[in-house]
Amino acid sequence: MKTTDHSSVAQIVVKNLTMAYDNYVIMQNLNFSVNPGDVFIIMGGSGCGKSTLLRHLIGLKAPFKGEIFYGNTSFWNVLPAERDRIMKQAGILYQSGALWSSMTLGQNVALPLEQYTNLKQKEIRELVAFKLSLVGLAGFEDFYPSEISGGMRKRAGLARAIAMDPKFLFFDEPSAGLDPLSARRLDELILELRESLGATIVVVTHDLDSIFMIGNNSVFLDAGTKTMSAMGHPRMLRQDSEYDDVRLFLRRGETKESRHR
Repeated sequence: MKTTDHSSVAQIVVKNLTMAYDNYVIMQNLNFSVNPGDVFIIMGGSGCGKSTLLRHLIGLKAPFKGEIFYGNTSFWNVLPAERDRIMKQAGILYQSGALWSSMTLGQNVALPLEQYTNLKQKEIRELVAFKLSLVGLAGFEDFYPSEISGGMRKRAGLARAIAMDPKFLFFDEPSAGLDPLSARRLDELILELRESLGATIVVVTHDLDSIFMIGNNSVFLDAGTKTMSAMGHPRMLRQDSEYDDVRLFLRRGETKESRHR
């Protein structure tokens, strides 16, 4: 197992990462750290590689070059079984919620508990009810995904993502397809779960309301230069980034007065 002596503070370290499909480079020279308790935003314009970066972080696509560390472990330089062990500490919410349509919400949330624990069925039912209650879906165990709204499906997907009390939570465009109120409620849930689980959270999003409401750290991917342009707190980057593209991205729709709030 390859390890290196990173700072004990960082949970995830991306080092000299190049992402490519065959020989077509999407992003290169990515270097950033995600610290414990961060809500870390991966942001940038369409086609810059945000979701591809997420795929690298959760073990779905190997780097063309460079490394990703979880603690001191080089994620892509260990055996698949070790990557699986690390990913069992993670919960993932995809854009669609990715619920099994033929299963009830309760069955969807129970699935990881049945696969990865030795809990008895009664204990699983109790945990499922608790996790659904945490996301505002108490009593919805027997509903199917087709019987509830898009926002509720996202929350049910979140209940499944937190079923195992993960150390890491990953979100791919969580507010996509949601009305503003549902999106805000989901953002509030993300912050609540960060506090209750003590989880470190990584979010792919281009939604400014979400970026400023939940993000305390971020990286900006620039499709033009094919590398990262900035890293830091989104509010600080909005005001002080030396790169025009970063400031323009974070100031979309602002008036001159609102920029000083």
